[in-house]
Amino acid sequence: MSESQTPEVRPEPAAPSQLPAVEAFYKAENYRAEESIGYMMRRILSAVAQAVELNMCEPGGPTYPQWVPLHKLHMGKVTTVAELARECELDTGAMTRLLDRLEAKGLCRRVRSVADRRVVHIELTDEGRAAAREVPEILSRVQNEHLAGFSHEEWEQLKGYLRRILDNAQALSARGEKKDETTSS
Repeated sequence: MSESQTPEVRPEPAAPSQLPAVEAFYKAENYRAEESIGYMMRRILSAVAQAVELNMCEPGGPTYPQWVPLHKLHMGKVTTVAELARECELDTGAMTRLLDRLEAKGLCRRVRSVADRRVVHIELTDEGRAAAREVPEILSRVQNEHLAGFSHEEWEQLKGYLRRILDNAQALSARGEKKDETTSS
């Protein structure tokens, strides 16, 4: 197995009570939104989204928001509307609208379960599978272009920093959920 195929092993996120002390990197008196990590990450995500949209080959093909469910369906990560909504972090209404657009483009179809009429499965069409096969190549190219000038070591370091921010965010979210549970009891 090559280094690029080695499965990623991530440590479990810190428990909310184990979060490190908070450093005051930002101060209200000299806060500039354009210098915040959230603002910069949002701008980067927007730039990547625009580049992916431009690289999607066919007019009328999948848009940037539509490639995520296509890719997840193609990888076999999900099979139902409910699973896909959770995986894409969308509410069911937004997922329904997105699937309506994908179906209108002939990329997928919804099939009601015979065993449980409440469950709706999603299947990619031949066109959907073809579009989904393009996604990794497009995403790799676009992301590599946005990482121009980075060394492999810097790329690994950046991913580590972003994982740490994500772990902190998940721990903070868990802390908030625990507060909600105790205050609603």
